[in-house]
Amino acid sequence: MLLRAEGITASYGDAQALFGVDFHLAAGEVVALIGANGAGKSTFLKTITGLLPLRTGTLEFDGQSLPALDAADIVKLGIALVPEGRRLFPSLTVEENLLMGALSGRKGAWNVQRVFDLFPILKEKRHMPGTSLSGGQQQMVAIGRGLMSNPRLLLCDEISLGLAPVVIREIYASLPAIMDDGMSLLIVEQDVQLAMQVSSRVVCLQEGRVSLEGKSGELTREQISKAYFGI
Repeated sequence: MLLRAEGITASYGDAQALFGVDFHLAAGEVVALIGANGAGKSTFLKTITGLLPLRTGTLEFDGQSLPALDAADIVKLGIALVPEGRRLFPSLTVEENLLMGALSGRKGAWNVQRVFDLFPILKEKRHMPGTSLSGGQQQMVAIGRGLMSNPRLLLCDEISLGLAPVVIREIYASLPAIMDDGMSLLIVEQDVQLAMQVSSRVVCLQEGRVSLEGKSGELTREQISKAYFGI
């Protein structure tokens, strides 16, 4: 077991966002985390990465307690976040944005050239400001930046949001190459059909609680609809 969460709760001030969430992810596994807006998906990722304090519960990565670490140390441990909205540095070029991901100092197979091999368009635009690219190309930069930290677990938060279908297909087509070295993926995705296609297992959150969990190929449309909307 690579990532284990038991009974975790988290809050924004007095507003509780996660209520006793249990979750696990094995090495080399792709898990999709689905749910409506406000279900707690991004909050869960922020809790894993140390961006939001854990209130109660157990949260471990490869046996290491995550709440005892700050966000920078969690990256060094081998967890990288591709945030919703991409969050590129506007003053940096494409290549400089990628190099920011390498500041953790983790050793591994991912470097600038390998990211360019994965997304060739980025090599052509390497000297351009990262935020001058199209939305899909910016998403490629954000994914590449995460890979540059050579993580064992890559967290992808709504990487299809606001992108054209052809661009979404191109980005998701890169996932097998990303996983070649045994990397694990936790993908937050509102497109349920897409989430089912790319994952081996699906976990649904509803109002901060796990409402459904199962193998992607075994869950019915009715089960997912009930877990997603609560009806």
